[in-house]
Amino acid sequence: MKIPSAFIIGAAKKQDNEGSLEQVLLLEFQLLQLGVVPKYLVIEPLKADWHSPEKENHFRSGCAPIEALAKAKELIENGASAVVISGEDHIKTGYSREERLSKMAVYGQSYPLTQAYTDLARAFSEHHAITKQQFKKCSSALFENYKISFCNALSDRYSPDFLPDLRWHKPITDLFRGIDCANPMVDFSGRLLITREDIAEQLGVDKSQWLKVKAVGLSRLEGDGHEFLTDIAQYEHLHKAYQQACNEANIDFVHQFKAGNALLETYTCYPVVPMAFLLVSGLVDALEDIPEFLAEHSITITGGMNLGKAAWNNPALNALVLMYHRLCGGQEKLGMIHGNGGLGYRQGVAIVACADV
Repeated sequence: MKIPSAFIIGAAKKQDNEGSLEQVLLLEFQLLQLGVVPKYLVIEPLKADWHSPEKENHFRSGCAPIEALAKAKELIENGASAVVISGEDHIKTGYSREERLSKMAVYGQSYPLTQAYTDLARAFSEHHAITKQQFKKCSSALFENYKISFCNALSDRYSPDFLPDLRWHKPITDLFRGIDCANPMVDFSGRLLITREDIAEQLGVDKSQWLKVKAVGLSRLEGDGHEFLTDIAQYEHLHKAYQQACNEANIDFVHQFKAGNALLETYTCYPVVPMAFLLVSGLVDALEDIPEFLAEHSITITGGMNLGKAAWNNPALNALVLMYHRLCGGQEKLGMIHGNGGLGYRQGVAIVACADV
């Protein structure tokens, strides 16, 4: 018996006052009219207790959307008709400043994220024997790369007013500027509908609007936070997730990407993460090659979490929605989306492709 493939046939988001979920909600309504009740997978918001056990079919951390996609793929392959992945978080308007800062202090008030990022950057730099100047050069090249993607994503709506003002260019720590780190001050809701081929046909969705979930690779360490800095900084678990996805999809992603056939969305919460991704994926051979590589290749389609912004656990969901529309309406046929959970102990890599690939 042939194992069913999982296809994303609807993807929508609303960010602040732009966009609508109507496209996916309408398909969900049509599903119910067919007598099909989808499985629902939820990306948890900031208000969820970071340290509590995850409930069934609920996902938490920046890797959550990739983990949810892996679950959706598994459900479809095991006979489920349809799965909905949803995430909603009103970071801008749903919390007081004090509540937002308190909830984001996931490692305790005495160990803020900026310090955790800096400590990990130092451990990463030591592991790869690079200097502070080399690290900063890579960080600057990353931001310039995001900026080009951000302008392209906005297209004719772009305005220089959308870029961070000068205060964000000032150092926060000895390694980071404000523009180097994620800026999640948005209200966001996103939704994906994943189905089998027969259900997509019953709904009358044109095959050009099907995006196949070819593979999802996941890997995680035993724990997160300060005591796991050394293990995280080696990013062997990221390499494992990436290789698992490429092997399952039977794709040489480096070749496809450099040939211009594939799009990429690396996770850009702070510079160490995309630097590690570029290295372990083989897109660059050495960290010193990163600035030259970034001058030629866009590593996000959104502008990254720094400019495209993100809503806590939802950046990869935002990327999946945009990847769906880029691939279904563009020249490229293949996409990869990376998710990073916590300080980096969870890693996920998803490969999606147009239905005819």
